[in-house]
Amino acid sequence: MSGDGPAPRTVREERSLSPMRKTIATRLQESYREAVHVTVSREVDAEGLLAAADAAGPIERNDGETVDPSMMDVLLCALSETLEAHPSFNATFEDDTHRTYEEHNVGVAVDIDEGLVTPVVADIGSKTLGEIATERQQLTDQVKDGEYSMSTFKGGTFTISNLGPLGVDSFNPVINPPEIAILGVGRITEDIVPDGDDITRQHRLTFDLSFDHRVVDGADAARFLETLAEHVAAAEKYIE
Repeated sequence: MSGDGPAPRTVREERSLSPMRKTIATRLQESYREAVHVTVSREVDAEGLLAAADAAGPIERNDGETVDPSMMDVLLCALSETLEAHPSFNATFEDDTHRTYEEHNVGVAVDIDEGLVTPVVADIGSKTLGEIATERQQLTDQVKDGEYSMSTFKGGTFTISNLGPLGVDSFNPVINPPEIAILGVGRITEDIVPDGDDITRQHRLTFDLSFDHRVVDGADAARFLETLAEHVAAAEKYIE
């Protein structure tokens, strides 16, 4: 039977935020305080993306080692072409100024003990699939091993976060300021879809694009996702 006072609670553990976690918290708070977040979603055909990743196979690096490109590496190629077609998203917004950039410097979210961090793969538009795969893997290994500096996360113009491997279908990714957009990637599913007078099984995945509505509009975001869907469907063109 309840008493007159508050329900008792026993502290299980107390811990202060790590410096990295404090930085993440500050930036997330800054993002929500300053940006006008809107998220649009689109389910796309993932068959071309998976076929390209499977067909790429091991690629020999300049150092004689090999790298095996993943779906994420192929997706970065498609994303770069999309950013080229929609440069207003490859941008930052600071001091009331919308700055677009020539380079596509994409932060790729990586989950480490201290939280989610986004090492930047620089100028992906100038790189081959093998070069993107090599650099992304090296950056991922560095941050997971703690061998990084704050410059590893600087200079980004766009961010991508993939929660698909954790079983997430769709989510609202938070913009990484001062960037104006971030792409969320959900898990790949297999669905039955119409195919003329017949039906077929097709791999699908969902893209969630969060953007700063102060800078771009929903129609712009819809066109961005349309272009991305087209490049993803034709992803085998990125195989070297």
